[in-house]
Amino acid sequence: MAESERVPVERKRRRPTSSGVVLSADLIIDAACELIDAQGAQAFTVRKLGAALGADPSAVYRYFRNTEDLLLALADRLIGESMADFAPGGDWAADLRDLALRAYRSALRHPQIAVFSTVRVTGRPHEQRAVDTGVGLLLQAGFDDATAVRHYHTLVDTALGHAAVDAGVLRLAPAQRAADEQAWQDEYGNLPADEYPSLHRVREQLPLMGGSAVEPALDLLIAAMRQEAAERSR
Repeated sequence: MAESERVPVERKRRRPTSSGVVLSADLIIDAACELIDAQGAQAFTVRKLGAALGADPSAVYRYFRNTEDLLLALADRLIGESMADFAPGGDWAADLRDLALRAYRSALRHPQIAVFSTVRVTGRPHEQRAVDTGVGLLLQAGFDDATAVRHYHTLVDTALGHAAVDAGVLRLAPAQRAADEQAWQDEYGNLPADEYPSLHRVREQLPLMGGSAVEPALDLLIAAMRQEAAERSR
């Protein structure tokens, strides 16, 4: 159900706020996104949102039933961003990879929102379209109904799980991130060979641990799906 259908039309504000702005669901979502990006999800309140909009906080509830309703709409907005201009290219596996990376990158553009958006089910149009598209690609590949749903679940949770981890890294102070990355070289790279033979052997490659693993993980997963699809078609 779209946001415009979730609250009776007569409850929606038609007059400008004290700042001269006429409210809308999209405007409220925009302001909530800016607030959470700047201050974090834990600091978000409807009172702060009302102040940012130049409106009484109660005006928000003319568009959203409660804070939960608003946050789910915001999470759905991110999914919509990820699906913008998505066009399947004919290779179901490559399209799935693109779909997963779009979800990951959208979450990373808003790491403070990703704290809650990556673990919620919005039940709204953008998410519905994304799930329908992903499951459809797997059905196209020849998977049966149950397998298509399981594989989509695995794919999207892999992408969003990495987004949640990487969003956590982005929320660290720059000095903390730099120290963690350097530790793979300075601390782990200099461990004695007699006590840590495997780490000593791969010491020159350990800085790779400082980057995101989302693309290698998706490549492994989709390669396994390709192999399974090929076996099913024999």
